[in-house]
Amino acid sequence: MTTRKRLYPWASALPKNISVSLATLWGLGDLKAPGTWGSAAGLLFYALLFDGIGLGRYFVFAVLLAYLATGICDAAERHLKMRDPGKIILDEFVAMPFCFLPIMSGGYSALGIILGFAVFRFLDIKKPVFINSLQNLDGGLGCVADDIAAAVLTCAILNLLSTIVPSVLAY
Repeated sequence: MTTRKRLYPWASALPKNISVSLATLWGLGDLKAPGTWGSAAGLLFYALLFDGIGLGRYFVFAVLLAYLATGICDAAERHLKMRDPGKIILDEFVAMPFCFLPIMSGGYSALGIILGFAVFRFLDIKKPVFINSLQNLDGGLGCVADDIAAAVLTCAILNLLSTIVPSVLAY
């Protein structure tokens, strides 16, 4: 049994139109600079649904969305017959909340959110250290894992910076 069938057996039943529409955020992935658009949509999603919900619920909701995105991206890759195409941006979308996990600070100021967005985009594009190797994981897992890693590294950087300049990055 493949890793895909063990991790997300429901994904193989997703029809092409549903998986591709979700993975591209209803065509947003067809725009120029799709990863930036997916990240911007994820940032809006974070601001609307994650800010202030408490660490436990925040973490469970973020992990659940990452799991669902992994299966959806896997199905979309299969239907498109492409490996992690740029138009699939659900991975950036679901990674954004991981950037702002409120580990050390209660929340982030507007400057902290802008900085988090910029750091995430830099790490997602450059894929330093181990992040690049995560793309080699099978199917949707490889599609989503590198973005989650970039987001977690962004979170660590933001939390470190917020201890140095708390009044600027945190509220």
